[in-house]
Amino acid sequence: MKTFRIVGVPEHFNFPFRLLAQRQPLESEGIHIQWTEESKGSGQMSKYLREEEVEMALLLTESFFTEVQGGNPISMVGIHVLSPLVWGIHVKPDFQFQTLSEIQDPHFLISRLGSGSHLMAKVLAEQAKWNPATLTYEQIGNLDGAKAAFSAGNEGLFLWEKYTTSPEVKKNTMKRIGEVESPWPCFVMATSENCRIQFPGIAEKVRNEVYNLVGEISALEKLNEVLSKEYQLDQQDVDSWLSQTQWCQKPIISLSQMEKIQEKMIHFGILTKKIHLNEFLLANGIDFLE
Repeated sequence: MKTFRIVGVPEHFNFPFRLLAQRQPLESEGIHIQWTEESKGSGQMSKYLREEEVEMALLLTESFFTEVQGGNPISMVGIHVLSPLVWGIHVKPDFQFQTLSEIQDPHFLISRLGSGSHLMAKVLAEQAKWNPATLTYEQIGNLDGAKAAFSAGNEGLFLWEKYTTSPEVKKNTMKRIGEVESPWPCFVMATSENCRIQFPGIAEKVRNEVYNLVGEISALEKLNEVLSKEYQLDQQDVDSWLSQTQWCQKPIISLSQMEKIQEKMIHFGILTKKIHLNEFLLANGIDFLE
C-alpha cells in the first residue's frame, strides 16, 4: 500500500477532502490517502510540494501561479473552488481608524511571503489607491499569529478568509473593517513533480473522486449543520458562505478564463508575464472550453 499525501487549510472549503480520507476510494488500487491540514496557508503548502513532503495541495490560485513563475515544478490538476474567496480585512480591536479610507501607509500582517494574505494585499492596495512602493509586511504565520500580534498592540492589517475569522471577530480578539474578493476562482488542486513520476494517474483519479463527492455533498439537505459542527462555525455564517460558494464538480478548464486570470494577476503585479498552459496544467482527463 502506497500513501498519497494531500494537504489543505483547515477550512470548510476542504470538507470534500476530509470525506475523501474517510472513504478511502483508492485502497482497492493499493493507494491510501493521507489528509493533513495546514493552518499556515498556501505559502507553506507550496514549500511542502517543492520539498516533496506531499503529493497534492489545495492552493490559492494566486499562490499557485506565483509558485510556477518562481520555478516550483508543480502542476494544476483541476480547479477546486470556482467562486472567489472573500477576504476579511482585520485589525486589532481598538484600532485607531474605522475605515480603510482613513489609512495612509498600511502595514500588513501576512502568513508568509508569496501567500494569499501577501498577494491579496497587493490587490487591496490597488483598490484602495495605496502606493505599492510604501507597503510593508510582517510574517506572523497564521491566524493564531495574527491574534497574538493584535493582542500585543500591532497596528497591521491582516487579510484572512472572513468566515474562518468570524468567531474571532465575535469574541472581539480582532475587528473587521472591510472585505476584498479575489478576482478569480479561489482554490486549485496542485500536484508535485515527484507525484507525477511516483503516482502516475493518481492525482487525476483523486480529482475525479473529489468531484463525485462534491456532487454528493451538494445534495445534502442539512449540509449547513454538518459544516457548522465540523468546523465550529455559526450556522448563519455557514448559510451565508454556502450561498456564495461553488465547488467545482467536473474536470473542465476554460481557456479564456485562464487567460483572464493571468491578465488580472499581471495587472495587480502578482505575475510579470503570462505562463503557457502546458507549463502549469496536468491536462490528462481535462475537457477544455474556449
